[in-house]
Amino acid sequence: MNLNWTAFTPGTALAGGVVIGLAASMLVLLGGRIAGISGIVGGLMRRVPGERAWRLAFVLGLVAAPWLYGMWRGPLAVQIDADWGTLIAAGLLVGIGTRYGAGCTSGHGVCGLSRLSVRSAVATAAFMVAGFVTVAVVRHLF
Repeated sequence: MNLNWTAFTPGTALAGGVVIGLAASMLVLLGGRIAGISGIVGGLMRRVPGERAWRLAFVLGLVAAPWLYGMWRGPLAVQIDADWGTLIAAGLLVGIGTRYGAGCTSGHGVCGLSRLSVRSAVATAAFMVAGFVTVAVVRHLF
């Protein structure tokens, strides 16, 4: 693996991390909710009074943020090195994994670790190991 130093932007990465941290903190402090994306999106499928508006606003913010960034900094060059079948399979596996793991990387990795949750530490370690193994298998065995 080679790091493209001309594309390495620690300032924007740090700013993004700060914004994610602030958003997660505000959601838990002001709304008593964990900023786990799979739980937020999954909650949109259920009809619970008072739940739909904030969930929809959160998801719209996730979609609007890169769009606004693109308006400010110019269009982003997106390169996906996978075919549609691989992307669909990966999406389904991630969806199934978030159900079995009772959360996703944002819920466990960002919010759970900051609350010192042992369950989230184990889940995040499992996510990371699965990612390392997947990359090793796909890049070196296939």
